Amino acid sequence: MIADFESFKIELSLSKIEICRELYHLNRDMIRIKKEDIAVKNLVRIINSTLRLTSTKGFHAMSLRDLCADSGFSIGGLYAYIRNKEDLVCLIQGHGFLLTRRTMLAYTQGIDAPRDKLLAAVKAHVYLSELMQSWFYFSFMEAKSLPEKQKKEAIAIELEVENILYDIIQEGIAAGDFHEVNARLLASLCKAMMQDWYLKRRKYSNQGVSATQYAEFIGSVLHRYLSPDLPMSR
Repeated sequence: MIADFESFKIELSLSKIEICRELYHLNRDMIRIKKEDIAVKNLVRIINSTLRLTSTKGFHAMSLRDLCADSGFSIGGLYAYIRNKEDLVCLIQGHGFLLTRRTMLAYTQGIDAPRDKLLAAVKAHVYLSELMQSWFYFSFMEAKSLPEKQKKEAIAIELEVENILYDIIQEGIAAGDFHEVNARLLASLCKAMMQDWYLKRRKYSNQGVSATQYAEFIGSVLHRYLSPDLPMSR
């Protein structure tokens, strides 16, 4: 079970490096650098720079020369990792997809109580989106303009997150720990609440709400709605 945001942040810094290591192995046909540690370190730089630029000027307005200026690569050095912006999209989407899936599954694994498992899933997603806000925002805002293949991958990420929540809710219903509800609709609603955290971050910052408080509030709303021991409005 995730204790708090600070402990999660420490663990995730290691996970991001391992995700880039996995990206390196998945894209050996594209990446020409043979020394793995150097390649992984530079992939982190490229992805971080891309997300930083995307948040200020938008992905489609960003050029590879902009990326070189921000990341410190020469054009030739950058071409050792990507050939064009379409390759860059593949890296960005792949990084976020792998990290989101791995994080949510890792933090819900081994938890038997459906209520605790659902809260762990919510916390994992909210905490991840707090640390990776630029990627989540990129994935949501830029998805409609992406090439068809990457657009389908962005939709698949959304659906996979919903499916994780849906499966937990269904488990709770089957075990008698949750009310009988429309699990698919509730999973979609839960995803929308989690999405609001990174799409309207300033609103919650102005209210003084932390990532931990927001995640726990969603958890308490779900608990009150799903608990068979509490009255439920119909």
